[in-house]
Amino acid sequence: MAQARRAARLLAALQPHTIIASDLRRAVDTAAELATLCGLEFTRHAELRETYAGSWQGLTHEEIVAAHGEQYAAWKRGEPVRRGGGELETEVADRAAPVVAAHADKLPEGGILVVVSHGGTIRTTIGRLLGLEPRSWESLGGLSNCCWSVLGEGARGWRLMEHNAGTLPEPVLGDDD
Repeated sequence: MAQARRAARLLAALQPHTIIASDLRRAVDTAAELATLCGLEFTRHAELRETYAGSWQGLTHEEIVAAHGEQYAAWKRGEPVRRGGGELETEVADRAAPVVAAHADKLPEGGILVVVSHGGTIRTTIGRLLGLEPRSWESLGGLSNCCWSVLGEGARGWRLMEHNAGTLPEPVLGDDD
């Protein structure tokens, strides 16, 4: 909760217009911290839930490797794997990215959308929005608790401005705009 409060204080300074969240408790509690500071309501979406990993759910990394070593290795190589019989990463992106895009489309010019979700879902959604090949989504890396990524508009669509950030975004100085 301390991490959520700190993140909310920082993100509130961006004056978001809209907040959406996974309907799972940690995301709801985190979104509530920001919504309270901003005086906004937020909407919950089951589509923003974390990847369902079937029989892997609740296991430690070591337990997964011991029980499902070959399947784990295939997933780490970027092969489409239903981890523990659960969802494919592309299925997660299929359900989450349209929700994010729909809310982003409703923003006013220069508006800010905050999406409160889970690491795997955020990574696959970013990959889909950026148009990356699914096998490369893992290269985005994970997110630490209560950290965020910043996407913006580029000349050719979505653009990743920051990833796994814990401080406010700063303008990029360069000639690649």
